[in-house]
Amino acid sequence: MKWNEKLSIAAAICLLAAGGAAALTLHHYIPQRAGAEPLLAVSPDPGDGAGTAGALKEIIFNTQKKVVTIKSDSGLGSGFLYNDLGDVMTNAHVVAGSRKVKVTTSDARELSGEVIGISTDVDVAVVRVPELAGVQPLKMERGGRVEVGDPIIAVGSPLGLQSTVTTGIVSGLDRRFQMKPYNYSNMIQISASIAPGNSGGPLVDQRTGAVLGMNSAKMQDGEIGFSIPISDLLLLTEQWSRNPMEELPGVAEHGNSATEDKQTITDYAGYLVSRFYESLSNGDYVYAYSLIGYVWKQQDPYEEFRKGYLPTKNVVIKSLNVTKESERSASVKAVIEAEEHAQGGETVQRNFEVVYKVGYENGELKLIDGRGKELDSKGIPLKKK
Repeated sequence: MKWNEKLSIAAAICLLAAGGAAALTLHHYIPQRAGAEPLLAVSPDPGDGAGTAGALKEIIFNTQKKVVTIKSDSGLGSGFLYNDLGDVMTNAHVVAGSRKVKVTTSDARELSGEVIGISTDVDVAVVRVPELAGVQPLKMERGGRVEVGDPIIAVGSPLGLQSTVTTGIVSGLDRRFQMKPYNYSNMIQISASIAPGNSGGPLVDQRTGAVLGMNSAKMQDGEIGFSIPISDLLLLTEQWSRNPMEELPGVAEHGNSATEDKQTITDYAGYLVSRFYESLSNGDYVYAYSLIGYVWKQQDPYEEFRKGYLPTKNVVIKSLNVTKESERSASVKAVIEAEEHAQGGETVQRNFEVVYKVGYENGELKLIDGRGKELDSKGIPLKKK
């Protein structure tokens, strides 16, 4: 393809909400010049199927799209879409004391949410996000079928690092402890590493993609995690979804604006690009296409967009820098190493410096434009032939 310019117990257990954000770990970037051939594509393995690395990768990506970061007066945590009403399940300790919260989606949209149900005994709450109504939720494992040794993934926003994934196994069942005011019983113990900010994120079966539980506590510096079985939560959360609580414990019904301070475009610009290329690497070209701006779409029809991204196999980011241009725009500059399939069937590695513009369009952050140039092994731009 051508490359053009473009995660005795009680004392040792910690809740997982975080009080602030941190720098994002980013990967799989590269823009395409609007109206020209893409600068990166990641081709899915056509042989991927259930139980393969490709299938797991797809489960991870599809889960990440339904996991959100929640910012409240209590701090920072995670949540996941569990029904098609726009209702997000999270831990009670993540949103305790708040009615209004801010919710950030995997594609960097910052939305308003309202706590419609919260328990003072079980560590669970539900946040309604009207703008997510109609979106297909994650699949819930209602049967409670969990066994020691089952492979799992934990998804959340540890330390503010949105949509972070850790893998492990179910290492114990029916764990019980108390951290006032919450009682934790029938807990699933997992080996996946978790950290502050993972609270409220889903525990997912690696084989089926179904939600087994909600990550809620940790011990031994996060090396052992604990999740509440989803089957123990659904009766309560579904009741709130049908009949939202009119009064919330510990919340004054006036002047509650949980998080008026928004993240800046600098916080989201690089992250948005990472989601763009993660979607391409998972073969979700429709989702990737939804992240680009109007002008880009006008110059690059979907079929051409998809076709152009098929040859590339993998991309590694060597460096990344985000520069704020205004309150509503930023530029992202990165140096990447791309592995792609050549016409003869061999695999070649090429280095590129890419720059893209990120900005708001109709209230949503989009990839507006991108351009890049190929580098030699020393990082010097290659001369055009």
